[in-house]
Amino acid sequence: MKKVMFVCKKNSRRSQMAEAFARKLGEGKIAVTSSGLEASFVDPKTVEIMSEIGMDISNQQSKALSEFNPEDYDAVISLCGCGVNLPPEWVTREVFEDWQLDDPEGGEIETYRRIREQVKERVIKLIQDLS
Repeated sequence: MKKVMFVCKKNSRRSQMAEAFARKLGEGKIAVTSSGLEASFVDPKTVEIMSEIGMDISNQQSKALSEFNPEDYDAVISLCGCGVNLPPEWVTREVFEDWQLDDPEGGEIETYRRIREQVKERVIKLIQDLS
């Protein structure tokens, strides 16, 4: 089973969505973790828009990438274009992708929903590619 690390700046929106989708849609196919270049908090709007589609992420927590070992992961996915800021040992894993999705921070709820759907589509494709 492939192990995937989703990374964004603060692990509070996009990477939290990706972790939730990958856990549910990739159950039994991939193991997932998310983190940020720095830890922050899970954005309440992110919790809200995920609960709209039946996904409870209220217990997920923001984690710093520095808490993890790159050798433990097969795939590293940057959601924010922050791949250039990742230590080299993270971008040289078997699979590295930088999705460069917009950050919905400070936006209307519709912006969060649009990003949620983009994340879901990307996660579905990733699971297919890794399975």
